[in-house]
Amino acid sequence: MVRGRKTTRDIILWVEEQIVPANGAKFAVDVVSQTLLDIGSKSFTHLITVLERYGQIISKLCPDEEMQLLLMDEVSAYWKNSTQMTAIAIDRMMGYRLISNLAIVKWVFSPANVDQFHVSDRPWEILRNTVSKTYNRISDLRKEIQTLRKSIQVGKEASAKAIKELEEAKSILEIVEGQPVSSERPGRLRRLQGFADKAKEEEVTIEESLEAKQALLARGLEEGKELLRLLFKSFVDVLTECLPPVSADGDVPNLRAGDPNVTFPASDPEAVTMEIDNENGADNNSQVNGENTEVGYTIGELEQWCLCTLGYLKSFSRQFGLTLACWTRRFSLRVFTLLFEKPHSPVCADR
Repeated sequence: MVRGRKTTRDIILWVEEQIVPANGAKFAVDVVSQTLLDIGSKSFTHLITVLERYGQIISKLCPDEEMQLLLMDEVSAYWKNSTQMTAIAIDRMMGYRLISNLAIVKWVFSPANVDQFHVSDRPWEILRNTVSKTYNRISDLRKEIQTLRKSIQVGKEASAKAIKELEEAKSILEIVEGQPVSSERPGRLRRLQGFADKAKEEEVTIEESLEAKQALLARGLEEGKELLRLLFKSFVDVLTECLPPVSADGDVPNLRAGDPNVTFPASDPEAVTMEIDNENGADNNSQVNGENTEVGYTIGELEQWCLCTLGYLKSFSRQFGLTLACWTRRFSLRVFTLLFEKPHSPVCADR
């Protein structure tokens, strides 16, 4: 139907009447997403064109977070060998409002992706794109509002000037047959009246645009707050589960020293340490030109996961630290308490 250039409405009706009743909504999402992704796989331009033309189908099938999470699973499965295209597809879908930023955060912190935090940049790239785009929208709206406020001032001045010229023209009178009449030509008066009406309309239009942008900004700020709440709460949840506990004396475990509290069980020897590739296949105990090649320490996989996740937590905290510092005065959420009010918490161990 897509290759036959059927309209979006026809495809939606076909999916709702033929696919969903017989196989369910999840199967419909699978079929539609795989079809559209396959058509858009030729190039970035093809992907954008498909999303622009048939985005309403995806929006109809994925109205809530549950279906949006399923959609992102389908995107990830289709582009499993291309981190870049996965990130681009999800980013574009967010740009077209097909998936929400909150759904993306929940998907990134799903168990399948959490296990990949220390071995793949894909979840981190998608997460950073999502947060950055959300706050870029807010920044753009603020700039647009500032520009509109300046335009309103200019519009008011232009409107006042046009009205003043019209009133001055009407005030010039002359006596004709004993009656006071305007000395200006009717054509000029009509022209001045048109200028005044147009200036007033432009002023009203700009004011309406300003009100609309302010409403969008207010909604964007609320979305941003909810996004950061969910983001840092998700960090706390996964780190609280995986980080080693603080000792009774308040000592924070040193993740870089191969602390025994964070290594995997001995029954899994392949997961205990990272395998180090030596140049030219040399043995660990061999020496080159009299130099000692002794390995200083080894880091277990769980330690590596903790250090990687803490590093990204630190990065996000630095990027949005000012915003968080402002919001923590108003929010009493456990996530902010853990992140900023307990310096001996394991979440703050490597910050």
